[in-house]
Amino acid sequence: MFIFRSVVGKLWLTIIGLVGVVLLILGLFLVNYMGNYFSQAKDQKENMEKLARNFSEEASHHMYNEQFYQLSNELLSFQDAKMLVISTDMKEMIMPSTQSSTLDSFHATDFYTEAELRQVFSGQSIGKQIHKSGKGRFDNGDMYLVVAVPLRNLQGNIVGATLIYQSLQSLEATQAYMLRLFIYVSIVGFLMTTSFAFFLFSRITRPLQQLKKAADFITMGEYGTRVPIVSKDEIGELAKTFNHMGEKMQESIRALSQEKEHLSSILHSMTDAVITLDANGSVMLTNPQGEKIVQEWSEIEWSEDEEETRRFRKPDTALGDWGLVSYSNPYLIPIPVPLIPLFEAVVDESKEAATKIHVQNSVWSVAMTPLYTSEQSEQVRGAVAVLRNVTEEELLDKMRKDFVANVSHELRTPISMLQGYSEALLDDIPSTPEERVELVQVIHDESLRMGRLVRDLLDLARMEAGHLEMVFREVEVDSLLKRMQRKFQVLAKERGIALNLALPEEPLILSRADEDRLEQVLTNLLDNAFRHTGSGARIAMKGEQAAYKGKPAIRIEVSDEGQGIPADDLPFIFERFYKADKARTRGSSGGTGLGLAIVRNIVEAHYGLVTAQSAVGQGTTFTLLLPCQPK
Repeated sequence: MFIFRSVVGKLWLTIIGLVGVVLLILGLFLVNYMGNYFSQAKDQKENMEKLARNFSEEASHHMYNEQFYQLSNELLSFQDAKMLVISTDMKEMIMPSTQSSTLDSFHATDFYTEAELRQVFSGQSIGKQIHKSGKGRFDNGDMYLVVAVPLRNLQGNIVGATLIYQSLQSLEATQAYMLRLFIYVSIVGFLMTTSFAFFLFSRITRPLQQLKKAADFITMGEYGTRVPIVSKDEIGELAKTFNHMGEKMQESIRALSQEKEHLSSILHSMTDAVITLDANGSVMLTNPQGEKIVQEWSEIEWSEDEEETRRFRKPDTALGDWGLVSYSNPYLIPIPVPLIPLFEAVVDESKEAATKIHVQNSVWSVAMTPLYTSEQSEQVRGAVAVLRNVTEEELLDKMRKDFVANVSHELRTPISMLQGYSEALLDDIPSTPEERVELVQVIHDESLRMGRLVRDLLDLARMEAGHLEMVFREVEVDSLLKRMQRKFQVLAKERGIALNLALPEEPLILSRADEDRLEQVLTNLLDNAFRHTGSGARIAMKGEQAAYKGKPAIRIEVSDEGQGIPADDLPFIFERFYKADKARTRGSSGGTGLGLAIVRNIVEAHYGLVTAQSAVGQGTTFTLLLPCQPK
């Protein structure tokens, strides 16, 4: 019940119990007292019989002395008693009245029958109590104790009887009074106890309830809640301590919030991705960059070998026993698959580790540090991974290496040939003018090749620096494509390659474009196509109307049926000095590795886009999207 769970109820029941015990003890004493009182009432019959005998003996000496009887009744009236004298012939002596007596006047026949009086006349003493069960005048419920003893004269003969009767009404009144007193005390005790309980409720429990209510508000996050201090006793000290605790808690929460906001700001401002993992390998916390990676990597369809890594180790107990478990709980965000091997190593060895992982076409640098349960404990409770996209750095490093290799190779070959053939001329090795002319022609071709390389490098440097000179005017793209077909038609016939051109009926016109630069773009694309397409294959050019970024544009496609470009090399083909065919012999017809980089820069200068699609063994298609009305 609620009363047994309430402090007021418990205090009220405790006090009621104490009062009950006190009343019980008081009742026991009262019962004992009443018992003693009634035992004295039983003995009073004998006392009254002795008193009656004494009066009877004295009456024998003062048989007819009216003053004696008056004095005797006055003395007896102090005990609510009265004396009667009756002769053997049933005649009652008229007794003088006493004004102090409160007893009613009775006759001997009111107490005894004639038979009983004759027994007294015969020498017996008879005492009895008369109460409301009697007859006649005693129906009012009064109780009397009466004693009759023989009355003797001086000679010793019985001449009558002496009766003394005493009212027991005072005894009943005392008993009723004691009972009423006991009832009143019990009622007053109960009322006082209840009043005291409500006093305790207002003085003790109400501040406690305020403390409870304030604690509930603090639980709901209102850390500024305070309770009023209404007293200086223990409860007041408790309220003061509670307020002090609230102030300290509010300061601690404010400090933690500031620290959390500071940490959150740091995490949000980091360009690197941060992922926090628990001991089971589930993602607990990420910054926006980390959340993006988790979402993107969770949508990737991994291979069967990679899917097997999802059967990941999980601690079964706090002691570090590990078992296999599959992440089937939809409410858990499992660790991204590429991070599982590194996470296993960090958990097993309890030390930080770093590596680089390849996810699709991106390269990520990952540094992972274990998290411990405490500073002193060595038990790992998770790990923090910091990921950085180093695709561009890897690409730049790869470009740097390729640049050094390509430039050194591109320059070494013509320089070696220039040096060798020039030494042959100096040593007068050619024996005929034709041989001398042939050596000079080789030196001339290699010098032209070196000039093209230097020119392309200069053009590319100017383009990347934004200093490319462009002459914009209206350009008829269909006329440009027809001219490019005529330009490469002779080379196509020599190599046995079909060069086709597809144009729509309506003219293709760019309002602002540099025709010479667009011709350079198409020349580089067709040169690459012829260089990688074998005899009997086909090269096709196509121009048509299109849309780019919601605006009219012209699409130009140059496709071949050559050897194609591997998928790993496709994202990098527009970088300078990048060549998909690393083993290709760089003869006089070999490229410099700068053509596609120049193509991209020229197209972007026209606010357009160049893309490539290729499959190994099926050929390559380059697509140009040039807006008709550039910015």
